[in-house]
Amino acid sequence: MTTRGNNGRDVFQTADDRRVFLALLKRVARDGEWVLQTWCLMTNHFHLLVETRHENLSAGMQHLNGVYAQWFNAWYQRTGHLFGRRFWSKRIEGDTQLRDTAEYIVHNPVRAGLCADPWDWRWTGGAFFRERDRPADARAP
Repeated sequence: MTTRGNNGRDVFQTADDRRVFLALLKRVARDGEWVLQTWCLMTNHFHLLVETRHENLSAGMQHLNGVYAQWFNAWYQRTGHLFGRRFWSKRIEGDTQLRDTAEYIVHNPVRAGLCADPWDWRWTGGAFFRERDRPADARAP
């Protein structure tokens, strides 16, 4: 799934913004019993690949985006919508689509010209990223 900034606006301006978002994401995932397969924080949007056990994706995303937007607006002394439209999501149907979606997410900063290798972008993570994309010589034994 993905959520974009309103009118292309950056939703992450500093590393601290991303840390606040990730702490909130961790809480939402824990409370909702989500499994974060992979995620990537860009500048004006983010991607999440989430496995859910319950039908709580919309409620979790509403909480994640709403609380983060409130924090962001208070921190930067601004008003108005931080995010544009409602988040976009699509159900994953099968291993091939799962792999392709995770690869798209992980390589998003490379395609955007933010880094040359997905391992160089510190704002990407999740179980899929750690195990599938890690160079063979860097994988855990």
